[in-house]
Amino acid sequence: LKLRVAGNLVAAGLLQQQREQPFFESFGKSTGLPIEMDYKPMDVLGVKDSDGLRIIRSGLFDVVALRLAQVSRDDPTLLGPDIVGLATDYDTARKVFDAYRPALEQRLKERHNAKLLASYPFGPQILFCKGALAGLADLKGRKVRVSDQSLAKFIEGLGGIPVSLAFGETQQALERGVADCAITGPASANSGGWPEVTTHTLPLGFQMHHVAFAMNLAKWNALPADQQAKVTQAFRRFENDTWAYSRELWDDAARCNTGQQPCKLGKRFALKEVPVSAGDRKIVAEAVRTVSLPLWAEGCDKVADKCSATWKQTVGPLAGVH
Repeated sequence: LKLRVAGNLVAAGLLQQQREQPFFESFGKSTGLPIEMDYKPMDVLGVKDSDGLRIIRSGLFDVVALRLAQVSRDDPTLLGPDIVGLATDYDTARKVFDAYRPALEQRLKERHNAKLLASYPFGPQILFCKGALAGLADLKGRKVRVSDQSLAKFIEGLGGIPVSLAFGETQQALERGVADCAITGPASANSGGWPEVTTHTLPLGFQMHHVAFAMNLAKWNALPADQQAKVTQAFRRFENDTWAYSRELWDDAARCNTGQQPCKLGKRFALKEVPVSAGDRKIVAEAVRTVSLPLWAEGCDKVADKCSATWKQTVGPLAGVH
């Protein structure tokens, strides 16, 4: 069986290059299954990451990397585990994702003809700016690159001007002044060359940026039960491995970007790291109640009955929201 895979962007960096691509390319060999994964990254295929749900539903690709922030424009329910302020460190993010996983699985199956197989996060998404920065108050009047509605609304609340840009366009936008600041993880920023065109970084996480891997449901259902079990096991190992590697990359890149040692995996830069104040931490933590949950719940309940009620049952206790 040959399956066509639309993988994560090459621009996403080492997680894609060192873990994701090798996993798919050696899939048949490592699992002993008669399955060959024909893997290509989305930016190589010329596919937009925001079209992920459409291409899996249509069967154009058999396995697709769904970047949840990007595909949530088509279906807001998928952003449930990653609204701003909810999970800003790895341990919390894993608990939140696992709590929301059954709801995510059900939604993908019922609405998008897809079977959820695994996920990994890029890690806490932080701020990179050109020009002096002391804290969140300094975003007032600045153009900030964001990746989803939840983050856009949060930046607006701080007096900033959210700019929606694809990851690949961001470095040039920063260089040309189309954006003054941008939000991503340290490893993605490092591989994308953002520290070449910015001066400051504020290591305060806003959200985690998850990628979920799903298989077209017709393809999944066609597999014999014993093969389904082996595929599930393989993706579970892949998930545990990528979560651990993501954390390792995040820590290394955070040091590399600010010129600290050890810097083993990334390129060294000399960004100024801005100390995170207790006040700024509080603003992000409170964003769940004040900005991101109300906004997300409104959009989500329009497309899915009981969407926010399910979130409150599953994720609410972890977030202290009832």
